[in-house]
Amino acid sequence: MADFTLFFNPMSRALIAKWALEEAGADYAIFPVEWDNKPAELFAANPLGKVPALLHHRPEGDLAVSECAAICHYLAETAAPALLPSDDEKADYFRMMFFAAGPVEAAVSNKAAGWVPEGERGEMTIGYGSFERVAAMLDDWFAERDYVCGARFTMADVYVGSQVDWGLRFGSIPAGENLEAYAARLRERPAYASSMGAIPA
Repeated sequence: MADFTLFFNPMSRALIAKWALEEAGADYAIFPVEWDNKPAELFAANPLGKVPALLHHRPEGDLAVSECAAICHYLAETAAPALLPSDDEKADYFRMMFFAAGPVEAAVSNKAAGWVPEGERGEMTIGYGSFERVAAMLDDWFAERDYVCGARFTMADVYVGSQVDWGLRFGSIPAGENLEAYAARLRERPAYASSMGAIPA
């Protein structure tokens, strides 16, 4: 049995988890999930019935992990310590991992759904302020950095990078010189090509 099982559909965020598994060099198996016939095993791993969900097979028993950011960091912790942040990198690593999982995800999703906070009160009520601020911070972050933590690729780049990559491909994040250069660096990685490369151009 493989060390990990990934519940997977190629038209989903499960591609992020597959990229993380590839970067980690992990021993894993794919459990295909059809949208109109979700298996009981998926609901046991994630009661929401959403992918990705990851099972870590251990002698003591299986552990289930869901949520892309959590899966990425869990894989670094358990299978790829070289992709964890150093002490000096932790602030940037966790800041941007949670920034992508919170403000970026929310701002992009809300805009795509046609909901935009109105006025100063609206911006104060939601956690990210405005889509424009979120997009500007994301682009500015890479003005003087090759990767999330600086010169070195870490597991945070799988999650943050997937948000940037998808956003640029589908126009949900404004194209900028910094983000375009960052995405180009990520697309050169073999692990990206074997997983995220399946996304339509």
